[in-house]
Amino acid sequence: MLVTFTCKAYADITMFGDIALGMLRMMGHSGTVPGAILAEDVPAALDRLKHAIDEAAPARNEARKAEDDGSDEPPVSPAHRALPLIELLTAAAREKCDVMWK
Repeated sequence: MLVTFTCKAYADITMFGDIALGMLRMMGHSGTVPGAILAEDVPAALDRLKHAIDEAAPARNEARKAEDDGSDEPPVSPAHRALPLIELLTAAAREKCDVMWK
């Protein structure tokens, strides 16, 4: 499943479903698809997402050190995965527009 986030102030962002649902939960949303955040609630959702990403970073780094799967590819951190969504939410907050996903 893919989830696409949209708002009038930024280009659409598409994420894999499991990643998108995790980001939605970090923002304080139930994780239902489709869904929306009203313009007045976007700044609070953005703050919750940033805070959750900051809180999760040390724990994930320790888990990665303990787990060596032998893969040549480095893992993608939640902070890097969240960056496009953070930019979309920042633009939506600045322009005071709703954010939707489907």
